[in-house]
Amino acid sequence: MKAGNAPEELDALLALMRRLRDPVQGCPWDREQTFASIAPFTVEEAYEVADAIDRADSARLRDELGDLLFQVVFHARMAEEQQLFDFAGVAAGIRDKLVRRHPHLFAEPREVAVADLHVSWEQQKARERAQSGLTGVLSDVPRCLPALTRAAKLGRRARRVGFDWNEPAAVRAKIDEELAEADAALADGQPGQLAEELGDLLFTVANWARHLQIDPEAALRAAASKFEQRFERMEQLAGSRGQSLESLSPEQWETLWCEAKAAVAAR
Repeated sequence: MKAGNAPEELDALLALMRRLRDPVQGCPWDREQTFASIAPFTVEEAYEVADAIDRADSARLRDELGDLLFQVVFHARMAEEQQLFDFAGVAAGIRDKLVRRHPHLFAEPREVAVADLHVSWEQQKARERAQSGLTGVLSDVPRCLPALTRAAKLGRRARRVGFDWNEPAAVRAKIDEELAEADAALADGQPGQLAEELGDLLFTVANWARHLQIDPEAALRAAASKFEQRFERMEQLAGSRGQSLESLSPEQWETLWCEAKAAVAAR
C-alpha cells in the first residue's frame, strides 16, 4: 500500500467541510445540522468501525474509519462556527492528554509493567476529572453507552471505592433475588414494576459478567450473531423443503432449530 500525504488530505477534508457548511453555497442538509442531530450518526459510525473489525474486512475498515473521521470534522466545524473550538484544538487536546497519561514515556521515562500501566492511567484520569470539577465517582460515565457496557462500567467505577460484591458467587445469588422479584411483579400484574425489576436483573447480569471478566456487550453480541446464523439456516432448510415459515407447527420449528444448531456448529 502506498502511503499518502496525511496533512494534505486532512487539509482537503477540512476545506470540504467548510464548503458543505457554507451559509450561501453549502449543502442545505449539512447546513441545518446541529451537534444533537449529528450525534446518532457519530455513534452509528463507531459501531460500523467495530463491525468491520469483527468481519476482518480491511477495505471496509478504511472506509468506516473515514466516515468516523468525517463525524469528528463535522462536529469540530460546527464548534468553530460557534467560536467554541476548532479541529486543531481537538487534535491538540487528545495529543496533550495522551502525553499526560503516558508519564513513563514523556515525564520520567522508565520501564513499567503492563499491569501497572492501567493503574497509572486510571490515576491520571481521576486527576483530570477532579480538575474538571467532576468529583463524583460515576459523574463522567457516558449516558449514551450501550446499556450493558454502561452497567458494567458503573460497577467498575463503584468498585474503586469499595462498593461491590466480594465474589462472583455473591452476584449470582443476587440474580436469583432479582429474578424472584421480577416473577412477583409479573404475578401481580404490574407492568411498570416488572420493567423496573427486569432492568435490575439485567444490571446484575452485566455485573456478574464483569466479575467473571467477560464483556457483557460482546457476549450478548455473540449470542445474537449465533441466533442470526441459526435462524438463517432454518430459513434455508425450510425453503429447500418448500415449507412456509408462517405455516410451521411448534414441532416443525423445534426440528428445524435442532438441525440448524447442528449445521452451524459443524461449520
